[in-house]
Amino acid sequence: MTAVQPGIATPESVVPARSVTTAGSAAPATRILLACSALAAPLFAIVSLTQAFTREGFDLTRHPLSMLSTGELGWLQIANFLVSGALTVAGAVGLRRVLRGTPGGTWAPRLILVNGIGMIAAGVFVMDPGDGFPAGTPLGQPTGMSWHGLMHMAGGSIAFTALIAACFVLGRHFSRAGRPGAAVASRLSGLVFALGDGWAMAGGHAGSLTLCIGAITGMAWVSVVAADKRAALR
Repeated sequence: MTAVQPGIATPESVVPARSVTTAGSAAPATRILLACSALAAPLFAIVSLTQAFTREGFDLTRHPLSMLSTGELGWLQIANFLVSGALTVAGAVGLRRVLRGTPGGTWAPRLILVNGIGMIAAGVFVMDPGDGFPAGTPLGQPTGMSWHGLMHMAGGSIAFTALIAACFVLGRHFSRAGRPGAAVASRLSGLVFALGDGWAMAGGHAGSLTLCIGAITGMAWVSVVAADKRAALR
């Protein structure tokens, strides 16, 4: 019989505290955070597009989704920005946990976090009415911009840039992980968003529509990634 001396840990007596934490509270919490990210894009798209096709005077080829924050029902889109942004922020925390130590695992969650904060800012600072929306607003672009309109534009620009960059960083992550299909989808999502945003900023025809398609595409891919990482925790 081998005596166990006091104060000396044997291999059988060592309990890895970190593994206990991961198997206990950490994994369920991470699954919840990733579920938040998976829900963000569908929620934003459904609420936005439902309003886009039902609110009087709104034309998706002329009016950006942000303009839905104006008028009597503007609170719906404001809430949509705030809730979707909060879900994105929570999801970024979950993605940081599951991507830690992998290629792109540092910057992808950070960029998605910035995107979420930018969405919240876009909800707090409302875009100015213009070009016939809400109904009764004069046609054409407004000659000036309010301070909250400027803040909205700044928050939106930061959110867009961060999400586009996150898609390309996720492309690197999946490429290094040996998942070429997901890598292509990541980069294609970022490219669609970048082209849609660029066309809109350049004043291209139906630019608000291309911006809408690009933004929802980028958000949707992040939701797909979060759902994929959540499924891998089972």
